This record gives sequence, C-alpha cells and structure tokens, in this order.
Amino acid sequence: MPLDTSLSRRTILKASAGAAALGTLGAPAISYAQSEAIKLGHITPRTGFLGPLGEYAVQAMQLAVEEVNAAGGVNGRKIEVIYDDSPNPQQASAKAERLIQRDKISALIGEISSASALAIAQVVQREKVLFINTGANSDALRGSDCQRYMFHIEAQNSMYVKAVGRSLVANGLVTGKKWYSLTADYAFGHDLLNVAKRFMAGNNANHAGDDLIPTDLADFSPFLLKIRQARPDVVILNLAGTQITNFLKQYAEFGLTFPVAGFGFDTALAWGAGPGNFGGIWPALWHHLVDTPNSKKFVAAFTAKHRRPPENQAWGEYCSLKIIAQSMAETRSTDPTKIVEHFEKGAKFDVLKSRESYFRARDHQMMTEMYAITALPQAQVKNQWDIFSSSPPVPGPNESLEVIAATEEENKCVFRSA
Repeated sequence: MPLDTSLSRRTILKASAGAAALGTLGAPAISYAQSEAIKLGHITPRTGFLGPLGEYAVQAMQLAVEEVNAAGGVNGRKIEVIYDDSPNPQQASAKAERLIQRDKISALIGEISSASALAIAQVVQREKVLFINTGANSDALRGSDCQRYMFHIEAQNSMYVKAVGRSLVANGLVTGKKWYSLTADYAFGHDLLNVAKRFMAGNNANHAGDDLIPTDLADFSPFLLKIRQARPDVVILNLAGTQITNFLKQYAEFGLTFPVAGFGFDTALAWGAGPGNFGGIWPALWHHLVDTPNSKKFVAAFTAKHRRPPENQAWGEYCSLKIIAQSMAETRSTDPTKIVEHFEKGAKFDVLKSRESYFRARDHQMMTEMYAITALPQAQVKNQWDIFSSSPPVPGPNESLEVIAATEEENKCVFRSA
C-alpha cells in the first residue's frame, strides 16, 4: 500500500471491516476529544559526532506527525511523540525504559549509534514494545544480537558494502587494488570493517593499511601522512558522523588525490564538508534527488519548513512514523505484538522509492532499494546541495531486493522466545 505524504482515509478504511466502516468516510470514527492520543517515543543523539544527523531525524519526525494528524490521525486518534536524546548506550537504555514504563508509549523510533540501539533492543524485547531502528547499521543487530521486537528501516552494513561495491568493481577499484581504510573505533565501525574485509577477500582486493579512529578525533593529519606514504589505490572510509566531514575537509587541504570511497554515509556529512571538499563514491539508502512523486513531496515539504533538503536520516524517521501509522490503521490496533506479526507477514510499504519495501521475516531487516552516488566535479556543482550524481536503484528492477542483503550464512538471526 502506498505510504503517501499523509495517511489517507482510504488507508484507514481499508483496515476496517464490513460496510458499516465505510460510513466513516466523512469523518474519523472517534474524535480527538473522545480518545487518548497514541503515544510514540523517539530517541536519537542530539549532541556529539552524530548530533547533526539527529537534528534532521527530529525535524522529519515532527513533519510526519503533523501530516498524519492533519489527515485525521490513526483510526480517529491523534499521534503524539515524546522526544529524547541518547548521548550514550547507558542513557539510551534508561530513557527507553522510562518512555515505556512511565509514558506508556506504543512504539519507539530512532537511534543512530549501533551500541545504543543494542541497549534499546534489550529493553524493548523485555517490555514487548516495538522498536524501529532508523540509523544503526551493525550487521550484529540483525544477526547475533537480533530481537523480535526490533525492526530495521536503516540498511545493514552488508547492504551498504554490496550496494556501493558494484560501482567500485565497475570502476576498476577492487580486483588487485590496494586499499587503505580508516574505521570508526566503536561497534558500528568494527562491524563494517569485518563486512568490508569479507567483500575484499571475495573480490581479490588487498589491504595496504588500516587504522581505527576514535570518535572524538578532530585532527586526521597523522593518518593522512600514513596514507601519503602507503600510496594506496583507494582510500576506504568506514567512518561515521562528523568524522567523515572532518576527514574530507582535511583530505582536500592535504592535496591528496588517491580515489576515495566509503561504505557508510549520510548526505548531510558531505554537505558539511564545504565546497570542493566532497569526493569519491559512496552508498546511499535514500537521497533528496530520488525521482518519485512521494519523494519529491517529502523533499518539498521538508525544505519549505527548514530551508534545506532532508537527507537519509530524515528519510528514515519520516518513513518509520508513516509505516507505524499505516500498520496501526490496517490492523485496527496499537498492540505492539500485532504490529510485529503484521510486519512479519510481509506487509509492504511505499518508502518514497520506485519499489515497495518490506521487512524480511527472518531478521527484520527492511528489503529496499539503495543507490551509489558519485561526487560531481566542482565545475558541475550548481548549489550546495546537489553535489553528486546517483546510480539507478540497486538492486535493479529485475532483481530481488534481497540480493544486496546479508545471507543467512553470512549473518544468522535466531529470535529468543523471551
């Protein structure tokens, strides 16, 4: 079912049973005054190296809530979101528990840090509350650490690597080439490095060097000197947040010309690097130039409110809120267990791309199209936002959406009964 920029009455009515339900077309079945709001929680970093992405996430959630409520809410009930910050895994866990136990939320959306998402997952599993992860990439969250009440609209590391890997192979940057990688020194980065090495081994690439980068590092000059000395064929970035922005700025200042590619990426970080500093080939889960009607509506609405286009973290929050609202309407329920079952049965959603997406039942990863983007030469850049070209959707139209996802052999998930 299309996930339009508003939850239509048609969607709500489709979830109703019998001819009597059709009589509600003219107005919501229950007025806001007669019914409690449906409470949802949102947790994401608002400070630190992931803070800039968290700001986009909150703004997109607010836009989605406004649109759903303006269209009549969910079965006549208004959506209300309680927002909180997650500066570290300990606070993420404590705040998730408070939202569930004190505020009685029906579902939780958010997070960017894989370590914090893992902490939240343990809480929601114990409390039996739905959690849609919008920004944490670690394969382990879909494998060894998977939980039945956690779903992932964010792509896993394997999907990022395989999506951009096709472009790297096509550009002759893999087989027989020397890679020098810089990796964020926390759960996300470690996981991504393992996936990248698996891709390298399968495609006969070689490691010229690898360094772990602290998340609070601001000065990359020691590592840039090592890259200069190693003279790799490709510099691979397994970084996150403002690490990417800082690296790109300093790489340009050093005048290094080795090709750059990344396996983790957010368009806001490229925008933050400044004119002339963004380069290379990168994976994207979504970007503001995706050419579908609903994507264009989302970009226009977000840009009108915030005077800048949304990026992929904003997309994740926006679509997650719409997915939950649509699913509550279709099931006529806010019961988390019923929504989980609805997802596991293969419910499909328009997530602003050319093909509908769904959560894979065995690991709760959303199967969806991705893109490989390539930085434009500076002479072709016309504004501060449109600084890259994009591949067609990956996988292609005649391929299964699952071809870029981790196989069961690569990343096995066993849901726990408790």
